[in-house]
Amino acid sequence: MSDNISRLGPLARYNGERVAGPAWFEDAIAVPCESREIDISGARIHYLRWGDRSKPGLLLVHGNGAHAYWWSFIAPFLAREYNVAALDLSGMGDSDHRSRYAMDLFVEEEMAVAADAGMFENPEPPVVVAHSFGGFATILAGARHGDRLAGTVIVDSPVHPPDRPHGPPHREGRPHRIYPTLNEALSRFRLAPEQPCENDYIVDFIARKSLRAVEGGLTWKFDPSLWSQRFSIGDTAECLRSTRCRIAIMRGENSVLMPPEVGAYMYSLLGHAAPVIEIPQARHHVMLDQPLAFVAALRALLADWNHSLPTRRV
Repeated sequence: MSDNISRLGPLARYNGERVAGPAWFEDAIAVPCESREIDISGARIHYLRWGDRSKPGLLLVHGNGAHAYWWSFIAPFLAREYNVAALDLSGMGDSDHRSRYAMDLFVEEEMAVAADAGMFENPEPPVVVAHSFGGFATILAGARHGDRLAGTVIVDSPVHPPDRPHGPPHREGRPHRIYPTLNEALSRFRLAPEQPCENDYIVDFIARKSLRAVEGGLTWKFDPSLWSQRFSIGDTAECLRSTRCRIAIMRGENSVLMPPEVGAYMYSLLGHAAPVIEIPQARHHVMLDQPLAFVAALRALLADWNHSLPTRRV
């Protein structure tokens, strides 16, 4: 395999053609949503919203380098019962880049978007569902603002036992390449961490939403400096234990970041009193690998939570 071919991503074989999905997916991404922007600590933060604002709130948070459209084929299934919003964290998606990023700021963005979407106007506080990097900001939000939330769902965001080596791989924050054509840009798209995904139609959809036009062609939306920063929420295990609202953990059955022993450790941190839900045949990018199984599990969890109190003992 040549070096050039080895650098191509999974969409290269489609030569830039849109990959059509099954009917459920095409119907979901066709559901209208509201696109809004608000200023949060000097940065314009973009978010999408589905459903009736009078319903209980459900905030969806993406992973590092991702964006709100990762939830576009999930949110419509939840908007029947919820006022659903998905934000672009600063430095990602269609939100502004900052000169400095911090987990405190990401927590502020989550809470401010929930407020702007009307989620604190409902008698039932909102639930936050967050994937990967977004899950760590949401663990911190649950510890600090759990009394304002009905629950948090942490999706494949590993809190490691002390004896398990961990930490994100170090990446240099090099400027993005500019691709002269859409075909070339899409051919370079990869998931991070890299993994196969059988649902090419989903990968194609989020890849197209990850690009922006610049002079000379197209480039990625996210701030490349994000990859070189070492984010921390402090003592992650203590933050998880300190969650002041209901909490649930979801993990992909085949996730390389969150194997069963990590799920078991998080279960023990939560006093064996919060569910750890495994999504069959999913890897780290759970909602891309098994979107309908993820929706079904989340619906069941939220329905069960309707019969319990939103606070938990810490």
